[in-house]
Amino acid sequence: MTAPLVKIAALQTVSTPDVGRNLDAAARLIAAAAGQGANLVALPEHFGLMGLRDTDKLVIAETPGDGPIQRFLAAQAREHRLWVVGGTLPMRGRTSERVLNSCCVYAPDGTPAARYDKIHLFRFDNGRESYDEARVLEAGRSPVALCAAGLRVGLSICYDLRFPELYRALGTPPCDLLTVPAAFTFTTGRAHWEVLLRARAIENQCYVLAPAQGGTHESGRRTWGHSMIVDPWGDVLAVRPEGEGVVMAELDLARIAAVRQQLPALSHRCL
Repeated sequence: MTAPLVKIAALQTVSTPDVGRNLDAAARLIAAAAGQGANLVALPEHFGLMGLRDTDKLVIAETPGDGPIQRFLAAQAREHRLWVVGGTLPMRGRTSERVLNSCCVYAPDGTPAARYDKIHLFRFDNGRESYDEARVLEAGRSPVALCAAGLRVGLSICYDLRFPELYRALGTPPCDLLTVPAAFTFTTGRAHWEVLLRARAIENQCYVLAPAQGGTHESGRRTWGHSMIVDPWGDVLAVRPEGEGVVMAELDLARIAAVRQQLPALSHRCL
């Protein structure tokens, strides 16, 4: 029997400080991907808000299980009958001073299927650019994987990409697909985005779906974009450099099986 093909899509946005405009853009992209036969779509990190200040996240933070962005994602999954990996949204945490950066996944009937809170918080300062997510974000604590569209899907977010031990923790049993919604800066993205995505695909012998913010935002921040789908051999199947759009490819379970049979590296692990 031929292994089924699953159409997956990375949706690239250039989000603004206006949640309404951003949700309209996300709806356009989800509809476009659904029209091309997507079974699973993934939005980028902060798809609902790229604010003028870090603290803007606190203003729109939602309660787990309810809120405008969560209702939007559920409705989109239900309307188009597909799996939605909802990028990230700010979720209320343990204190009022910080929020969790949460990736919520919805099944085709609109029910919530999983939630992952970003574990690794980005900090960078090269003298010209300075970022410190811990000023407003609270770190998550646990890796999360789920079964979606007949696949084992491991969830991660942006800066998590630099920590291979997270993906090893997700790999018992091995994942068919890793999702990496992101808002990489132009500087760090140009240097490391593609090589890290391809490394995670190669070492885990699975597909990687990486939707990204891609362009110059109203705050003046420029994100790298290059939303990408990578196969288990590390080949880039599709990419969009900048601007709003859909990146789509077919995930072939037979391709995963063939790579793992030809080079059984996952079974050779001894540490």
